[in-house]
Amino acid sequence: MEFEGKLIVVTAPSGAGKTTIVKHLLQKFDFIDFSVSATTREKRAHEIEGMDYFFITTEKFKQLIADNAFAEYEMVYQDQYYGTLMSEIDRIWNSGKHIIFDIDVQGALTLKRKFKERCLTIFIKPPSKELLIKRLIQRKTESPEALKKRIDKASHELSFESLFDYVLVNDLLEISCKEAELVTQRFLNQ
Repeated sequence: MEFEGKLIVVTAPSGAGKTTIVKHLLQKFDFIDFSVSATTREKRAHEIEGMDYFFITTEKFKQLIADNAFAEYEMVYQDQYYGTLMSEIDRIWNSGKHIIFDIDVQGALTLKRKFKERCLTIFIKPPSKELLIKRLIQRKTESPEALKKRIDKASHELSFESLFDYVLVNDLLEISCKEAELVTQRFLNQ
């Protein structure tokens, strides 16, 4: 029987804990691999090219859009693009693994429309909007202007939770990670 890869798409407003949960699932399951997104945003000091993101210029990103190289892409902030390259999906499926994504809400919905039942979307939600804002402030990774943009966007993204297959409230991280494991396992065993 030929391998039919599936997609586990984890999304959330910034600061809700999606990256931590995705990293946990990658450690737990050796039959899934991480889809590295492309972005035009500046690389942060701790990030590694090709591991965290493919950092590319806006011009190159727009050329890849014109070449239909993306499974999904969005201009998440003004002149700041993020996207999933089809070549990244092919690379992982060709290795015989399922794919896990850590992407924004709009990108997640695009992948769900494109891959339908082969795609599980998990929306990570903070226990409260106030806690989400506190987490974003405590990160100290952005300027006040960038932080305000993230908070505004996060507030907007919370209104989309009903469009996802599964909503996980990230209150206690250990419990949230276990819940994400169970949901992922159940989907992959279908």
